[in-house]
Amino acid sequence: MNQFAHLTATTTALLILCLLPAGCSEDQANVEAPNSHKAATPTPTNRIAIPPAVRSNLGITFAPAERRRIEDTLRAPGTFEYQPTATREYRTMLPGRVDILVNQFDRVEPGTPLYRLNSPDWRDIQRTIAESESTVKQLQATLNTFGPLLAAHQRHEQSLHESIAVWEARVEKLNALREAGGGRMSEFTTAQSSLATAQAELANMQEKDAELTGSHTQSLAAMNAAQINLDLSIDSAAALLDIDRATLLAPSSSIADAPPLWRTITSIEIAARNSGVVESVDLTNGAWADARVNVVTIVQPDQLRFHASGLQSDLGVLRDGLRVNIVPPTPTAGGTAVPMQEIMRGTLALGLTGDSEKRTVDLYVTPESIAAWARPGVTAQLEIVTDDTSTPELAIPLAAVQRDGLLPIIFRRAPDNPNEAIRMEADLGIDDGRWVAVLSGLRDGDEVILDGGFQLMLASSGSIQKGGHFHSDGTFHDGEH
Repeated sequence: MNQFAHLTATTTALLILCLLPAGCSEDQANVEAPNSHKAATPTPTNRIAIPPAVRSNLGITFAPAERRRIEDTLRAPGTFEYQPTATREYRTMLPGRVDILVNQFDRVEPGTPLYRLNSPDWRDIQRTIAESESTVKQLQATLNTFGPLLAAHQRHEQSLHESIAVWEARVEKLNALREAGGGRMSEFTTAQSSLATAQAELANMQEKDAELTGSHTQSLAAMNAAQINLDLSIDSAAALLDIDRATLLAPSSSIADAPPLWRTITSIEIAARNSGVVESVDLTNGAWADARVNVVTIVQPDQLRFHASGLQSDLGVLRDGLRVNIVPPTPTAGGTAVPMQEIMRGTLALGLTGDSEKRTVDLYVTPESIAAWARPGVTAQLEIVTDDTSTPELAIPLAAVQRDGLLPIIFRRAPDNPNEAIRMEADLGIDDGRWVAVLSGLRDGDEVILDGGFQLMLASSGSIQKGGHFHSDGTFHDGEH
């Protein structure tokens, strides 16, 4: 109301200035003598001169009449928001001191360092890896000794088998002699004793072989467990550092016998995984942070979607897959607002739930291309054509229609003179809240005044049959110069 009152007061003042004796031009300043002949009355007209200077001063813009499916168009308000995958948080994996390496709103690429973490817990992880690696090496060395021991035991056992075979043959021979009445009993007794000793030694050797085999099995199991523990420690460290296992185990330099990378890392440096923009830095530089604290948040500005609210009463025509438009919130073609022609297209997806209190349902659209004006939180409208087989109607933006009392007024750009506007009483049909059907008076391609029509309506209200013109300073004057 304040803006309307201001415009009305300004226009009234300009009209009064134009009616002062000083006139609106040098010709009008030369007042004719009383006895001079009376000037000819101009032909009544509904045309208003709008030269380039006037259009510039009044901010006049034009919109063409076009064919649209007004009756089958639904509109739903909404806002832009990031897709769930557009945001990535980089948190501390261990407690420690954090050094920030980026600033808010910096653009980053994959591999750009984001922050550095100096953590005592990382030293503990390195110590665990070193201990596991040492255990594996010790057990491996132990396992390596079992081979020669088993081979020696096998050779010793083979010799005992051979010795037993000899003594068994000796005993058998002496026993045959004894039974034949020959031989000496002492020799037979000695042979039996030696055979028993060899058999006992073989039994003892077999017992030691069993113990050695058991030790080998235990050492092998311990070795496997230690290797698994080492692998898990390395995998955990690789996950913490966000690098692969091979890189972590690779030599830290090209120098011969260089230690592996994990042993030389003194602080953990976290780099960006994807390109994007630093949305927020949540810690001060040098602060001590606990584990799982967010440090930097990166967003991908091109991963936007539009979230609108549709009426549940329209669910009969709303469905997934409809082709839709996302249009700027303000229907204008001039000034600093987003031009109404800058639309985005996409495919409609209905949300899984609705709002029982507001009687609405969520509508989502991922634009095929992102316009420069699209930002999270920016409002816009969703334009949904529910039936693309219906006959389109000639329509103009609803914002181009002015009201002179109860009469709808539009200003058509004169086809024969682009520097003139024709005031017309609009013959309108239905509207969809943004566009309105025109039943007569316009043809395809005709232009109507969009921005600046209100000023023209105020200036020409009640004087339509007089005709008139604007001066370059924006003031209006009835009749010709």
